[in-house]
Amino acid sequence: MKKRYLSVAVILALAASMVSTSCIGKFALTNKLLSWNNTIGNKFVNELVFIAFWIIPVYEVAATADLLVINSIEFWSGNNPVACGKKVIDGQDGKYIVECDKTGYTITSENDGSIVRLDFDDTDNSWSVSANGSESYKFMTFIDDTHVEMIAPDGTMQPVELTHDGLYAYQSMASGMMFARR
Repeated sequence: MKKRYLSVAVILALAASMVSTSCIGKFALTNKLLSWNNTIGNKFVNELVFIAFWIIPVYEVAATADLLVINSIEFWSGNNPVACGKKVIDGQDGKYIVECDKTGYTITSENDGSIVRLDFDDTDNSWSVSANGSESYKFMTFIDDTHVEMIAPDGTMQPVELTHDGLYAYQSMASGMMFARR
């Protein structure tokens, strides 16, 4: 059961890392400002604040700060200084609390209290995962700008080319080995 839980955690971490990464950044400051605006009143108040923030130029300053400073920090360091914090995510199978810090993420399930920790190691440019305080397993290491090493279901590290074909080959290999185990 533990091995299966770890496999599921690794697959979820891989999926999240592939879906949520981008070299253009998250524009976290601008998005937080827009999210705040959506919470202050009804749609008419939100629209008035939105227009006022374009006139004053709050949105322009936030977008420029994201574009020139915050997204650059995120691109080079891998961490967005604005995006870190605590968020609650409603998933299909329950709520999860995601806490970001300077080295990674802690994901806590409100359903069963299980905890998954994702950590980035600057010394070897790798991501590792641990579940419920167990031993940490490295699942991805950046080799260069076009290649990473990813953990395979058999526990070995496999080089993956960061192209559509490379990701498809890794996905096929991983899903093929997962189905072969059953």
